[in-house]
Formats: sequence, C-alpha cells, structure tokens
Amino acid sequence: MNVVESNYVIKIPIDKLALGMFVTAIDRQQSKVDILNPGKIKHQDAINRLKKSNVTIVWVDIKRSSDNCGLIKSDKPNDLINPVVRKPTVTRDARRLQTKHLLAEAKGLIQKVLAETYEGKEFGITRFDGLADNMIEMVMDNEDAFKCILALRTKDAYLLEHSINVGFLMVTFGQHLNLDIDALRQIAVGGILHDIGKIKLIDTILNKTQKLTPEEFEHMKLHQFFAIQIMDDTKGLSQMSKDVCLMHHEKIDGSGYPNGLKGDEIPLHGRMSSIVDIYDALTAERCYKEAMSPAAAFKTLISLTPVELDQSLVYEFIRCIGVYPVGSLVLLSDQRVGIVWEAKDRDVFHPIVKCFYSLKHKHYTKIAMVDLLKEEVNIERGITASSLGINPAPFY
Repeated sequence: MNVVESNYVIKIPIDKLALGMFVTAIDRQQSKVDILNPGKIKHQDAINRLKKSNVTIVWVDIKRSSDNCGLIKSDKPNDLINPVVRKPTVTRDARRLQTKHLLAEAKGLIQKVLAETYEGKEFGITRFDGLADNMIEMVMDNEDAFKCILALRTKDAYLLEHSINVGFLMVTFGQHLNLDIDALRQIAVGGILHDIGKIKLIDTILNKTQKLTPEEFEHMKLHQFFAIQIMDDTKGLSQMSKDVCLMHHEKIDGSGYPNGLKGDEIPLHGRMSSIVDIYDALTAERCYKEAMSPAAAFKTLISLTPVELDQSLVYEFIRCIGVYPVGSLVLLSDQRVGIVWEAKDRDVFHPIVKCFYSLKHKHYTKIAMVDLLKEEVNIERGITASSLGINPAPFY
C-alpha cells in the first residue's frame, strides 16, 4: 500500500480506505482538516460519501483501526520518521467537544426526520446508521464525556433532546448488559425514534404544563398508535428497533399500552426502554417541573417495581448509571456543591468532584477539584441546579 506515515496515523488515498479503518482527518486543498466525528468506517456508504465530497486523501489511526482492515499494526510509533512526537492523548475537553458535535449532528438529523414525518413523508432508516454507530463508539470510548453533556439539558426542544438521550442511554445500558454490537445499533435507533408518534399529537396537549384531563391523557396515549403507522411505513427498520419504540409504555402487569403486553411478552429490549424513558423524563427539567437528581429518580424507578417495571433490570440500570453518575450535581458534607467529574475505577461514594458553589454562603466559589478518596469530606446527597437557582453550565 502506497502511504505516507506519521507515527500511529497514516495518510492514505481514498481508494485504499477500507471498512474497519479509523479515520481521524481528511485532506482539503492539500491541508489536513480534522473531522468533527472521527471513527471507524462501518459501512461502504461512508466511503462513498467521502468520494462524493471529492475527498481524495484521508488520515487513518492504525492503533484504533480493526485488526482485519488490512493495516499492519505495531506497538511502537515510527521513531525513525519523528523520534519526538508520540501518539497524541485525547483530552477530556476534546472528547466533550466531539460529543457536543455528535449531539448537534443528532439534533439536526432528528429534527429533519420529525419535520418529514409531520408532513407525511417516508424516510429510510439507513440515514440513522452512522449516528447509531457514532453513539456506540462514543459510549464505548468515553462514556463519561456524554454523561456530562446530558447534564446540560435545556427546557426547550424537549422532544428532540429526550430522543437523543434515550438513544444514548439505551446503548449505555445495552453495553452494560453485554449486548452484541448489532443489538446496540438496533436499540440506539429504537431509542432515537421512540417518541416519533408525538409529532402527530395536538400541540396544545403535547405542550400543556398543567395536569392532563382524562380525555387529554387518552389523546396523549395515541402517540403509540401513530408510532405503529410510522414504523410500518419506515423502510429498513428492524423488529428490535420497532419494539424499543412501541413497548416503552408497556408494563409488567399488563396495564400498559398500546398492546397491554404482560411479563415475558415484553422482550428484554422492550423492558429496558420503559426504564430508560422514565429515568430520562424524571431527570429532565421542564418549564412546569424541576429535574430530579439521579438518586431521587432511582427511588421512583424502584417504587414502580415489580408491578410496572422489571425489578432485576431496574437494579441493573442503577448499577450501570451509578448513584452519582458523572455529570450529576452533589452536595458535599462541607456544603460545597460540585459536579461529579471522574468516577472511573472508583467506588460510587468517592469520585472526583469539581466544586464551584457554596450552599452555606450562597455564592459561586473558586473552582476546586476535590478527590473524595483523599479529603475528609463526603457526599451528603444528590442535588439539582434548579433547586438552588444556580447555573452549572459554565463549569462543565
């Protein structure tokens, strides 16, 4: 293969690009341009799109490419070419920036699909393939980064954000349960589309901030019946993706809708979608309600077992997310408020917390990274920004 090498990253002609190669950048007018969502080439369509965009050269990371993609891997960088430069370390901030780009891409795509669905147009599911793969890769490579982004929720565009979050959480939960890559892809798509039927509801009922009347609630339930029609008209949608969409309001005791399924009639991925949907709705701030902390949301999930939700699966979900997940707000015993910043390879009660506010003095403070393994403070409880009237967004 005729390539130009530079440590672990090599520059290759587009005609040599193969499935499994990890693309980090493209050449534009003979200069290297980093792409917003670097990742493995999973489908031939991705290569075709690059060619249609007149890309002739791409940069591929050998170390992160699949073993069977035709590249020869080495444990050492090419020191003869450049003895100083080593494989760059992707910082937390860089990963979070990648996550933000992915969320922006997801919002744009879902917004377009919602608009087309509202207009009665059909859409092919293949347009979600790349998004689902990027979600999976993001979760596998850096699950903490996207959890921080999910914490930065806004009151508007709820349907859009909820769809993206449920897709991400389904992948995270599925990976925790050791589902295979194809299943992860299908449940990601199902999660993204799980509320697609709401686009057909009356806006005044969908966006009502007061409690719904019995008649309005019956209308709200119609979104699942609208979803059935949309699913049937969607080309290439797998049964698993349909199940995730159509079963997230089914209940273990058979009292759910649209089909009143009971117990084992609801497959694993259907039971997962119920848990994820409720959790994300509880932890979202809306114009008419405050967000729950993850710990408070877990209590609500547990209270719904075993009548509505699968009890063992709820406890697995709690283990998956963690009582104090990265990105959540906590109150420490010394009355400082902070963001759970790092929890990997730590027990649940001793993360690193990024403190920025004093509840005792009711003002923002100098940022301090507090390692609970090393300091004589502990987490008193989970907390929400709205309950304190503060804005944590700048500190993420």
